[in-house]
Amino acid sequence: MKFSFDPVYQRYSSLRYPIYARNGMVNCSSPQAASAGLEILQKGGNAMDAAVAAASALTVVEPTANGIGSDAFALVWSEKDKTLYGLNSSGPAPMAASAEQILEDGNDENGQMPTYGWTPVTVPGAPKAWAELSKRFGRLSLEETLIPAVRNAREGYPCAPNLALMWKRAYEKYKTVCTGPVFEEWYRTFVPEDRPYEAGEIIRLPNHADTLEAIGATGSDVFYKGEIARKIDDASRKAGGYLRYEDLAAYEARWVEPIQVDYRDYQVCEIPPNGQGIVALMALNILKEFSFTEKDCVSTYHKQLEAIKMAFADAFHYVTDPDEMELDYHRLLLPEYGAQCAREITDRAQVYTHMVPPKSGTVYLCCADGAGNMVSYIQSNYMGFGSGIVIPGTGISMQNRGHDFSLNPEHVNVIRPGKRSYHTIIPGFLMKDGTPVGPFGVMGGYMQPQGHLQVVMNFVDFHLDPQQALDAPRWQWMRDNSVTVESRFDMEIARQLAQKGHNIRPDLSLSSFGRGQMIVRLDNGVLVGGTESRTDSNIACW
Repeated sequence: MKFSFDPVYQRYSSLRYPIYARNGMVNCSSPQAASAGLEILQKGGNAMDAAVAAASALTVVEPTANGIGSDAFALVWSEKDKTLYGLNSSGPAPMAASAEQILEDGNDENGQMPTYGWTPVTVPGAPKAWAELSKRFGRLSLEETLIPAVRNAREGYPCAPNLALMWKRAYEKYKTVCTGPVFEEWYRTFVPEDRPYEAGEIIRLPNHADTLEAIGATGSDVFYKGEIARKIDDASRKAGGYLRYEDLAAYEARWVEPIQVDYRDYQVCEIPPNGQGIVALMALNILKEFSFTEKDCVSTYHKQLEAIKMAFADAFHYVTDPDEMELDYHRLLLPEYGAQCAREITDRAQVYTHMVPPKSGTVYLCCADGAGNMVSYIQSNYMGFGSGIVIPGTGISMQNRGHDFSLNPEHVNVIRPGKRSYHTIIPGFLMKDGTPVGPFGVMGGYMQPQGHLQVVMNFVDFHLDPQQALDAPRWQWMRDNSVTVESRFDMEIARQLAQKGHNIRPDLSLSSFGRGQMIVRLDNGVLVGGTESRTDSNIACW
């Protein structure tokens, strides 16, 4: 497959060029995780094995954003089956949790779902995702693919600069909001010297290593039906939480049909709800009604912002567990609906929703092997380290995904027993005429569909290579007409956007605009990869 990007010209500065490889590629936000995936490829594993190796390693080497207690999603291209598969490994609310019960118990925060503690903890899906990918597609055993992660946890790894920054931010926040006995294990595990790690220091997580070994040896059963499940149940009961052994034992990940929209000559693919990938697709379905000849101009950015606001307005109103959605979500992707929305875009910024997207912590990775298999994978503790809960003696940090639930019985995303919440983490995948182009993703809470839109348009409309598609300055819609832009964003264009009614504010924080990875396969089988220049990212290949 041929593409029109210039392999030499670097339009946006990051001092990085796209990476080319033939036999395999693993793109991660951590060098150690990318190396773990490559190690498994070179042992005879395929892209799916490499994804599991990298994902499990990320729980060790980037615990500031994910953990064994995370949720996960994946898009998997199987070259053997010539099929793109979707995996939804997000967990439901515990059966003991309901809006009425939480309010009655006084476990709310001013009528809202709390951010930290046991109440926002839902069933973790990441270990089940690893087991499902390994069982269905892997060449190696789950136990073997987890070896690099176990080694990093037990022998230690050096703290990277961006990791140190995230660790410091988390520590400063947690010491003010996560106090009391229920959080003591978090401090013992992640700040044993009562301070965050600094760049270059060696980090060891021995309990984490033991847990990963047990998960590998049992195909994740120990986490859901064995000793670890009972430890989770015990910790939850003692702290007044709602999660029980029965919730874990009943959990199964779901293989789902990916959703897609045609955009120019490509098909952009995402996981269906309860994930928010549909936001990126709805926005692209609107934007395909326009012709874009210039990237860095006020007209392009204005239309992008209006389209993403419309898409979020629909998502916040409709998207939740698909079993409970009042609308068939496929209707939101109809071409005629995109055309109708496009006609509503005027020359002025408009307000479509008042929701406030929060920040979060997530890791994204993508892998490809020489046989043609490719994986787009994402997992998250949601907000940084998550709930602040670590299961004693295990190293398992629990996500706080339930924070996105509502306690309002009239809200589409109200918490109910066994229900899955609106979910922010989304993997992306590009196809063309039924042929896989490659995986891509941008992590970072509600920035994710906005990042997907920008990366896809950078590649498809403006012919940027994968590295430049990621390096290009980003914008982020926040609420109403408020938009933040990176410091590298053209300030003259920002001024013109302000004249159209957008409230533009520069943001100096690189972490606010997501962290992405991308792999494209050329027609001769060569892999072209880009990796995030805003963090500790790395590509491992051969």
